[in-house]
Amino acid sequence: MHSINKVGKSFWYITPISETDRPILGMVVGNNKTLMIDAGNSEDHANYFLKELLNRGVPNPDMVVLTHWHWDHIFGLSALPNTVSIASKITKGEMEKLIPFSWSDEALDARVKEGTEIEFCAKAIKEEFNDHRDIKIVLPDVTFEKRVEIDLGGVTCIVQYVGGDHAADSVIVYIKEEKILFLGDCIYPNMYSEKENYTIKETLRLLDELESFDADTYIPSHQKPISKEEFNQEVAKLRTIAKYTDICGGDKQKIIEEYEKFVKREPTEDERVTIDDFVNGY
Repeated sequence: MHSINKVGKSFWYITPISETDRPILGMVVGNNKTLMIDAGNSEDHANYFLKELLNRGVPNPDMVVLTHWHWDHIFGLSALPNTVSIASKITKGEMEKLIPFSWSDEALDARVKEGTEIEFCAKAIKEEFNDHRDIKIVLPDVTFEKRVEIDLGGVTCIVQYVGGDHAADSVIVYIKEEKILFLGDCIYPNMYSEKENYTIKETLRLLDELESFDADTYIPSHQKPISKEEFNQEVAKLRTIAKYTDICGGDKQKIIEEYEKFVKREPTEDERVTIDDFVNGY
């Protein structure tokens, strides 16, 4: 079940649900305007969030930013007809490619078979839309290339294109006065390839960009918010495994041995998965 939480004075969010792949949605409330972050994986998802916030005295959003083109972040946009939607130019281009698609079980299964859809996503779409499948792709109203700054009145949101392995169009939202960095999915590996993977160069470039923001709270879309300390631990893990992947020429056994020496213990399950992802991307 979802819960609605608040961080600081101006940021609200809804917790994620993994079975139907519902990510965190955010709402930044300024004195003059309200900005929603991501539109949800369905109209039901978006409407639930908006209804719960209205009960808490938070108005419907004036604007919504899409962090990237994946279905679970955009399928709810049709529930926001009076909200100005903002996305990177690349996100709009990727969304346009989805317009001709059918979302029936048969069409989803066929795309999984041909490798253009992931089994996990197809399953989650069937779960989320189990009684009706009226999915409408709504394109964003406003697009930008690198960065846009939005003044909501007393609170500023910097929306910045960062890319990354997970989705080449990823953008993050930095809520300046609250020192909150909404990461979306940018820090996750690439799922839309034959093997889930991280690439060394792209990961290190992305981490450099994320570390340039002065944040205390980080919001990865499919987990709980994390502290600066937890974020730094995640960054250290990714940087270290990237380094040993490079040094060991992608040799999994050697990477594990070097990593064990470095951390002075056996790798955790999570670290082993990350090593696999870097080996796959090498």
